[in-house]
Amino acid sequence: MKPISTLENPQMASITNTDVHYIKLLSFNIQVGMASTHMRHYVTQCWKHLLPHSRSFDNLDRIANVISQFDLVALQEADGGSMRSFFINQVEYLAKKANFPYWHKQTNRNLGKFAQHSNGLLSKYKPYQVITHKLPGLLPGRGVMEARYGTPENPLIILMAHLALSKSARTYQFNFISGLVNRFEHVVVMGDLNCQPNSDEMVMLLSDTHLSRPDPINNTYPSWKPVRNIDHILTTQSVRIRSIEVINETLSDHLPLAVEIQIPAAITLQRN
Repeated sequence: MKPISTLENPQMASITNTDVHYIKLLSFNIQVGMASTHMRHYVTQCWKHLLPHSRSFDNLDRIANVISQFDLVALQEADGGSMRSFFINQVEYLAKKANFPYWHKQTNRNLGKFAQHSNGLLSKYKPYQVITHKLPGLLPGRGVMEARYGTPENPLIILMAHLALSKSARTYQFNFISGLVNRFEHVVVMGDLNCQPNSDEMVMLLSDTHLSRPDPINNTYPSWKPVRNIDHILTTQSVRIRSIEVINETLSDHLPLAVEIQIPAAITLQRN
């Protein structure tokens, strides 16, 4: 387990807020800060996955402006600090720009100075623990972050993941995630799961756990003409979804997915 990263002085602990009933969550695959707006950009801008480009900071700032209104953000395809990001940890950069006091980075594919493929957590509430897990698969480089809020006796668990492209690998990964979900009552699973709601592996996940998904179809990919629902936010029965929305901001090849959830009354969150 890695320590929780914070931008605050550790002495300035967040204050327990027992009046919290709803919090806003966002899942966003940021494509390393690349603002893809057309299919041809996968070819014409592919060099940006390897080499730095100055406009990436402009796009990161626009991303920061969008995510700042949320309480907890799960990032996929962030760079943890390599040549292509000017050796800037994009998770920390967005935390500072969007005023998130708590952040955590999980680097799942470390290519040294060339790329640091990472998931990210940005939070305005203080998790009491963050655990990183490697996901199974034929090719290494996928992971899930487990952030625990509230108290160990009655936690709210947020699982943030970016799953594999192949169905067989996702099946193994969902089996692993099911094991994490079934240990707790109050759970949210969010991220780029790379499969549609009616896929065999998603149906298996929902049947093996007490997770459910929102009824509406929320297409997030590709961002310029969204026709696929592959970014998801799933909750257990005790965590009710008040609203769900796809944010129409073309800042990546995915659109951000937002929900507002009702926190179970027995859970106490900590906020500055």
